[in-house]
Amino acid sequence: MKKLYYIDYPQEHIEGQMHKYRCVHCKVETTIINGRLEGHLPTCEYRIKLENAGYEVEPLDASENLVSHDADDFD
Repeated sequence: MKKLYYIDYPQEHIEGQMHKYRCVHCKVETTIINGRLEGHLPTCEYRIKLENAGYEVEPLDASENLVSHDADDFD
């Protein structure tokens, strides 16, 4: 099985950042996850739960340009 976007995971606000959120389980920012199951860490409770339910994880393509943690913040 596969969903178009995986956005139903619990999120928490990152303290001190106006518009930044992250997964409650793996603490990866939502901009890094980008609606993709493989955006969560392999040890993430949400990801493990969906993988066990039969959802497929696509390998990350090394050529994809993920959001950098060094990007400028304008909050």
